[in-house]
Amino acid sequence: MAETEDLAPSYPIPRAADRPLDPPPLLGDLRERRPVSRVTLWDGRTAWLVTRHEDVRQALRDPRLSADVRHPSYPFFSKGQVATREMLRSFIRMDPPEHDRHRRMLTPEFRVKHVESMRPGIQETVDRLLDEMIAAGSPADFVTAFALPLPSLVICRLLGVPYADHDFFQRCSAVAFNRESTAEEIRTSREQLTDYLARLVEEKADHPTDDLISRLVTHQEAAGRLTRREVINTGLLLLVAGHETTANMTALSLLDLLRHPEQLGLLRERPERIPGAVEELLRLHSVAHNGLPRVAVEDIEIGGTTVPAGDAVLLSLAAANHDPRVYPDPGRLDVERNARGHVAFGFGVHQCIGQPLARLELQVALATVLRRLPGLRLVHESPADLDCRHSMTIFGLHSLPVAW
Repeated sequence: MAETEDLAPSYPIPRAADRPLDPPPLLGDLRERRPVSRVTLWDGRTAWLVTRHEDVRQALRDPRLSADVRHPSYPFFSKGQVATREMLRSFIRMDPPEHDRHRRMLTPEFRVKHVESMRPGIQETVDRLLDEMIAAGSPADFVTAFALPLPSLVICRLLGVPYADHDFFQRCSAVAFNRESTAEEIRTSREQLTDYLARLVEEKADHPTDDLISRLVTHQEAAGRLTRREVINTGLLLLVAGHETTANMTALSLLDLLRHPEQLGLLRERPERIPGAVEELLRLHSVAHNGLPRVAVEDIEIGGTTVPAGDAVLLSLAAANHDPRVYPDPGRLDVERNARGHVAFGFGVHQCIGQPLARLELQVALATVLRRLPGLRLVHESPADLDCRHSMTIFGLHSLPVAW
């Protein structure tokens, strides 16, 4: 394609209108022809886009690529993100050893054994939400009735955030994740969320309870290992990311299974396959669809291309997870595929700390929905009717009408 040979296409690259769930076709073309190529950002600056699975994994564990949001070449997806650069600085946008110090404080909360102890509570929440959806009657919007409240309730319980405030923080996070939001809108939403978390942290400092934010205040801040601002930023990251990503993966997963009844039938017959199916669905959708931003702090060779120090780099998780060298026929949903090695949660030192919790929520949600609603079906079958989150940095569905 001439576009990939001669130009640095605008990024993020739009999806095809007739295949809105698939990564943009141009991503696949770049992966085959120019796996490390230039793209043009919203402000006219360029960045290197990395698209092959092997190259993305290698880059994600290379310390010569910085995740520090303060770097002047850090690639943002909108003017609004630039305007809130300092407010974005949680531990995932730090480099070692600073990143490692913050992450170690959270690791016990997200160890697999600790997360598994949350299974009964998650199962109770799943059943209650389904009870309410069924009682309200068919049809229903699966996003608002189930997919969004489930991870919101779980992360609120873990953090010690009152779920009664979910409309507020979901509204603010929707603005913050929208590339079309203005700088002022994003700044206002982040300031409101920050003020909210600051008040909550103050309450936890005075009256700690059995929750993660209380433990950060009483164990880490009190010992001088975290500042109050760092406690607030960590709470804000976990609150927002903890519901946005899992909510959208839950809705997309159900949509894909309902669109592929033979795959859904396999899981109903063999529910023990659901954990593997979750990995395949994570690979297929890679909801952080714009990729992971980095900056080269030294000259670095990626996929045979030398990226000079100071250049911006974007690591495409979606392109990597659809690399046919690793996953044959990558656009096909195959719940029996071995999808291990996918990078939907990133890779290396910055990989998503909450991935055990996300996996557990998805597994429990899908197993229970398939068991309790055998007649579940989509209200709209056409891709043109899908209400997709194209302008959001976390891909997914604004709504998913279902009936039973």
